[in-house]
Amino acid sequence: MSCGNISMSLVTSETALNSADCQFMQQALRLAARGIYSADPNPRVGCVLVKEGVVVGEGWHRQAGEPHAEINALSQAGEKARGATVYVTLEPCCHYGRTPPCTNALLEAGVARVVAAMPDPDPRVSGRGFSALRNAGVHVVSGVLRDQAEELNPGFISRMSRGRPWVRCKLAMSLDGRTAMANGESKWITSRQARADVQKLRARSSAVLTGIETVIADDPLLNVRSPELGEQPRQPLRVVLDRRLRISSSARLFSAPGDVIVFCGEALRHRREDLAGTGGEIVPVPFHKGGVDLEAVMLQLAQRQINEIMLEAGATLSGAMLQAGLIDELVVYVAPHIMGDMGRGLFHLPGIEYMKERIGVDIREIRAIGRDWRITARVDKKSIQL
Repeated sequence: MSCGNISMSLVTSETALNSADCQFMQQALRLAARGIYSADPNPRVGCVLVKEGVVVGEGWHRQAGEPHAEINALSQAGEKARGATVYVTLEPCCHYGRTPPCTNALLEAGVARVVAAMPDPDPRVSGRGFSALRNAGVHVVSGVLRDQAEELNPGFISRMSRGRPWVRCKLAMSLDGRTAMANGESKWITSRQARADVQKLRARSSAVLTGIETVIADDPLLNVRSPELGEQPRQPLRVVLDRRLRISSSARLFSAPGDVIVFCGEALRHRREDLAGTGGEIVPVPFHKGGVDLEAVMLQLAQRQINEIMLEAGATLSGAMLQAGLIDELVVYVAPHIMGDMGRGLFHLPGIEYMKERIGVDIREIRAIGRDWRITARVDKKSIQL
C-alpha cells in the first residue's frame, strides 16, 4: 500500500494505515499552510480530528503565543473528540512553553489514535510526544506525507537540527544570466508579477539579509508591502552586513516598520553611537581577511529564533554565502531579454576554474510568473569545495 509518494516501509506505526489517512493528512497540511506568513518562529502546523469517517474538528497554529493546532481542533470538536483519530502535521508537543503540552490535552480529550506527518525536531520533544501518547495507550502512526510536511517548515527543521536557519537566495536575471548592466542599473529586470511574487517570499521569511553595497547602491526598504498580505503584515527582521558601518542613518530601511540589525566589525564604537538614534540594533561580529564570519552571523540569527532567511544581495555576498555552503535554496527569476556580456553576473565565485569545481543544483520547480520564469532549486552541498 502507498500514500502518495510515501510507502508503508517509511511509516512507523502501532496500527494499520487506512485508505483515508492520506486524505485527512492532506487536509491537515492545507490547514498548516495557512500559518505560512504568521506562525514564525513556531512551525506551521495543521490538525484534523475525525470520528467514524467524519471531520469533527480542525485547527491550525496562527502565531506564537496562541493555541497550537491540536488545541484549536479539540476546542471545535468538544466531546466528539473522545475516541477520535487525530491527524496532525507535526508530533504533538510534550513540554511547557508559552502554552501547555498538546499531549496532555489530547489524552484528557480521550482520543484513540494519532497520525502524524513527522516527528518534531525540537530536542525538547523529538519523539517524547509520541512516547507519552503510546505509554497512555494511544495508537500512533508517524511518517504519513512526511515530505510535504517538511516542505512547509524547512527553516524550523534547519534551526532545530543544524543550529542555523534555512537560507533562500533570491535572484533576478536576464536570459543571458545578467543581474544588472555594467553601470549597476537593474530596475527593473523582471515583471510586476515577479516582484509581487517576491513579496510572498519575504512575507514567509523570518529575516531578509543583504550587504552594505546593496544598501548604498539601491537604498532598499526590504520590507513586505503587498495588498494581498493585508494592511499590516508581519515584517521580517532586516539584516545588513556592514564591516565598517558605512550605512547612513537616513537609509530607508530604518524608516520602514519592523526591526533592523546591522552586523559590523568589533572596533567601531564611535559609528555605533552615531547610529544609535536609528532604532536599528548594531551588533559586532568577527571578521577575517575574507570578510564577515558568515557562520557566526548564522549562529546569532538562529539564537534569535530566525527560521528562514531570504538573501537579497549582490554577487559578492551571494557568492560568499554559496561557497561557504550556507545557501540551501535558490529562487531565480528569469526575464525574457538579453542584457549583454558586459552586464553583471549572479555570483562572484573566485577560485572556480575547472568543470570539476562546478556547484551543482537540483531543480525542483520551473513555473511561469507573468512573462518571467521562476526556477526553484536546492544546492548540492556535496559539490561545494569548502
